[in-house]
Amino acid sequence: MQEAKLKIKERILMGSGPCNVHPRVLNAMSQQTIGHLDEQFAQISKEIKYMLQRIFQTKNELTLAISGSGSAGMETCMVNLLEPEDEVLICINGVFGNRLADMAERCQAKVIRVEVPMGEIIKPEHIEQALKTCQPKLITIVHAETSSGVLQPLEEIGKIAKEANILFVVDAVASFSGIEIKMDDWNIDAIYAATQKCLGAPPGMSPISFSQKAIDVILKRKTKVQSWLLDVLILKDLMTAGKRSHAYTSPVSNTYALYEALLMVMEEGLENRYERHQEMHILLEDSLKKTGFEFIVKPAYKLPFVNVIKIPKGIDDVVFRKELKQNYGIEIAGGLGKYVGKVWRIGLMGEGCREDSIQLLLNAMQSILKKCK
Repeated sequence: MQEAKLKIKERILMGSGPCNVHPRVLNAMSQQTIGHLDEQFAQISKEIKYMLQRIFQTKNELTLAISGSGSAGMETCMVNLLEPEDEVLICINGVFGNRLADMAERCQAKVIRVEVPMGEIIKPEHIEQALKTCQPKLITIVHAETSSGVLQPLEEIGKIAKEANILFVVDAVASFSGIEIKMDDWNIDAIYAATQKCLGAPPGMSPISFSQKAIDVILKRKTKVQSWLLDVLILKDLMTAGKRSHAYTSPVSNTYALYEALLMVMEEGLENRYERHQEMHILLEDSLKKTGFEFIVKPAYKLPFVNVIKIPKGIDDVVFRKELKQNYGIEIAGGLGKYVGKVWRIGLMGEGCREDSIQLLLNAMQSILKKCK
């Protein structure tokens, strides 16, 4: 019988995630699998918790990484904090704000939408106006809306939530380790992220953190959490030293990868990492503008690691991206929502956030565009 061999063509991933993974992280995944109740695994989990706390800038004890993508983290926050008939204020300026609303509705919560067009930010006055007519249990918002390339300011909205005694929940799926997050200082009560974007690890885990205020709300629930798998009180006990139970099997190899990726962030230094993402964004932006490309987001709210540009007139989106991938091995993302067929989303995340990757992309784009003229 002929041996089957998996062959994956090399790609330079410059879309909205996942991004390329450093060989150190891939090598970590290849280490021997151990039991998820092994004391070595417990120690790895403790160190992961410490590094996550540093990136989130929080002292929260309930800080860990769960099995699943960023959407699993999103759902964890929704199912734990919401009960039927609870009011929730969902801030929407792109695709992932709508996903939050969908999940809240599945929890049978009453959703109040604060919505602005894609490419714009939610302003504090939008929240203040909405609170005149409702008393939500929580406010949710996306920090880095990758569907539109918008970086959402959080500090003022966090202050409003604290003063009104409302839980503040933040989607940091794309922003985690790519730009500063101040969970405690910004009065964030629950936050979730993902491993496959700026962190530069494979998909499959979602870092999360809950404040004591959020845990107190969960403890006072009148109904069981809608999901057994994502019940954070079960997860809390599972990850606590001396209480490790056989709730379910942790993704051991993915945890190795997460550990190594976090360690590389610590070695680089958070400020240096944030600066690298910003510097590479400026390099890409300046180069694209010189060749006539237009950005759709105002400079003050532009994400450094997801750059959204208008597709030139006469260029077929799908054909262009297909040639870019097949002939140059480079992947960028198309538009979502109202931007389908109108924009390209170029990611500069983790290991992809390097000058050589940018130059390869620019050269390939120019070659394809010359053929199209």
